[in-house]
Amino acid sequence: MLDDDGGRKNKKMSKKEYIRPAAPWMQDTLKEGFTLLARGKVNEASACCKRLLGAKPDLVEAHFLVGLIALEMKQTWTAVRAFGSVTKLRPDHGAAWANLARLFMSAGQPGRADLALVEAVKHCDDNPVVLDLIGTVHGQLGDQEEASAWIGKAVQKDPEHVPFLVNLATNHMFLGKLDEAEVLLRQILKLHPDNPNAHWILSNLRKAETRDHVDVLKDLVQKENLHPQALAFVSYGLGKELEDLEEWDEAFDAFARGASARRTTLEFDEDAEIEMFDALEATYTTEWLSEQPAGFDTESPIFIVGQPRTGTTLVERIITSHSQVHSAGELQQFATSLRRLTDYQGQKRFSAKLVEEGALVDGANLGKAYMVTTEKLRGDTPRFVDKLPSNFLYIPLILKALPNAKIIHLQRNPMDACFSSFKQLFADAYPHSYDQAEMARHHARYVHLMAIWRERFPGRFFDISYEDTARDLEPNARALINYLELPWEDACLEFYKQNAAVTTASAVQVRQPAHTRSIGRWRRYESQLAVMRATLEQQRVPVDVD
Repeated sequence: MLDDDGGRKNKKMSKKEYIRPAAPWMQDTLKEGFTLLARGKVNEASACCKRLLGAKPDLVEAHFLVGLIALEMKQTWTAVRAFGSVTKLRPDHGAAWANLARLFMSAGQPGRADLALVEAVKHCDDNPVVLDLIGTVHGQLGDQEEASAWIGKAVQKDPEHVPFLVNLATNHMFLGKLDEAEVLLRQILKLHPDNPNAHWILSNLRKAETRDHVDVLKDLVQKENLHPQALAFVSYGLGKELEDLEEWDEAFDAFARGASARRTTLEFDEDAEIEMFDALEATYTTEWLSEQPAGFDTESPIFIVGQPRTGTTLVERIITSHSQVHSAGELQQFATSLRRLTDYQGQKRFSAKLVEEGALVDGANLGKAYMVTTEKLRGDTPRFVDKLPSNFLYIPLILKALPNAKIIHLQRNPMDACFSSFKQLFADAYPHSYDQAEMARHHARYVHLMAIWRERFPGRFFDISYEDTARDLEPNARALINYLELPWEDACLEFYKQNAAVTTASAVQVRQPAHTRSIGRWRRYESQLAVMRATLEQQRVPVDVD
């Protein structure tokens, strides 16, 4: 069994205490707590838990409710402790094990996730919520086919439960089963015509050729009291379809509305980001790297880094069409291993403190930790790709920890790169991308940092242009494979024929041959993007380069 990861030891219960039933008032309070949580009243739900656990510390349902509240508040390790308590009191609690599996995946611990997943499968008891969670974790572990089977079971148990249907539709999209995805989305919209997530996914399945769905989305955008997250889904879907129809001005208005709504739901501490970039420049010097002992000896990893929406998935698909390379997806394991080895306790994923403490970590230990924690994800080929764009921050540490790894850096015209992120609805990874000036300033920091890495560590990573690759695929694909020191395979030119799942924002696009339609797309919106352009130029980033 897993411990609760927080160091807190649960009081041992006697058999008599363990079976002592909850009093009627406790059952009423539990019901009240779950109802309050469903209504979004987390503080009141938390108060119910405190009363319950104060009276009966072994009340399984109360610990489970604490876990659900922590999930709602995005307090990962509080949730881990709570669900861990549940599994100690009730080792057969499949829902708690399934939640632990998902939490461990989110925390970059696939080994622990896999252990929890085994227990969840053993004790799932055909609970559709647990079945769906198990499927979600299989997807996070890179097995979308297995994910499809489990989420499908959840749908069979509860065929009108919209969250299950949305998850299955998303899974079908990742697998390239666009027709099946559309059928499910149409089913969802019959049940709940205003479901914003379903509308957004439907908009992204194919290129819009009529205004039928556009008109529906326009009506939804006008609804009063629409939650910002829902408004973002609907607006981004509308913008995408209007862009397909080349109605540029209306498309931009929709993107801008969606970005503004999404920005209200996120926190972005730009001062902390500036401090972190300053620490990176000050800490990771040529001298620092030259003084480091040998790292972990492996040639397996291939890192693809840069900014999102710059062709990282295109390049990954080219490379992973090779018989010796597996796509492991966008892995969090390098940064997670760094945080674990530094015993980093900060709330922010990236920070100046982590940068400074990371410089003191033993490189071989860091490389080994990365390889151990990626074992479940990297397939059975000699090489694997980790395409998390933000690993550009850690290039010096990758060179220290995994000196024989290959690093590929995507470059794209700054305006196209910034606008492509601005018009994309992400999860929580890129909070700077929903405001033109914030997006541009972040991009400028990235450009300047990459110039520093290039100067300090010449020849240690491979720059490739998205525009050059899209315009003339073969020589650029051959240059990539040559850099990786692999024999050429013609399959690398037919990357779009791969059947492997794609779980990024480019899931639909990369199943098409390389094209140049996105090059210079920002110029369609040149007047509306004046703030973005001016900010880049103020930050000494040339915008007319591709």
